[in-house]
Amino acid sequence: MIEKLIAWSIKRRELVALGAIFVLVGGVFLLRTMPVDAIPDLSDTQVIVYTDYPGQAPQVVEDQVTYPLLTTFLAVPKVKVVRGQSMFSSSFVYVIFQDRTDLYWARSRVLEYLNAIQSRLPAGAKTRLGPDATGVGWVYQYALEGPGYSPDRLRTVQDFQVRYALQSVAGVAEVASLGTRFCSTLPGSSPTA
Repeated sequence: MIEKLIAWSIKRRELVALGAIFVLVGGVFLLRTMPVDAIPDLSDTQVIVYTDYPGQAPQVVEDQVTYPLLTTFLAVPKVKVVRGQSMFSSSFVYVIFQDRTDLYWARSRVLEYLNAIQSRLPAGAKTRLGPDATGVGWVYQYALEGPGYSPDRLRTVQDFQVRYALQSVAGVAEVASLGTRFCSTLPGSSPTA
């Protein structure tokens, strides 16, 4: 078989050369027009539902918040896996969708189902969706410093000035203040910018 292919290629050198030129030109054209990510987003489409239930033990959070949310989100279309984690005073539910599911479509479906179950959750439980960042979202950390500024003054500047300024920047999904460290999450399905 291979001998026949080689013999055919030798007899038709011009055709093989023309094919190689065609492939080369096509490759150069695709190279110039194809979008390339520095870090391709291979993560699943995921929506995080965070619930704050102050003063409750992990078992109470599991029984009254996490389990009802898990069973409800299993019925969302295109869902692949639903995972839950209960901790003291809080619950995290991760709704993972099938490949190629649009993130904003997934978020709107989860929000619809969340609104439907909200009346069955305890009155003190406050539920919200996590940021619309992917698994390869960039995290930028910074520290506020200034001579003569106390830590509580720096925290006030962070919470009432810097935070709101960063949230208004295009591409910033969330600004989380952590003590004296601050983080910004950027949705980064194509972090080439």
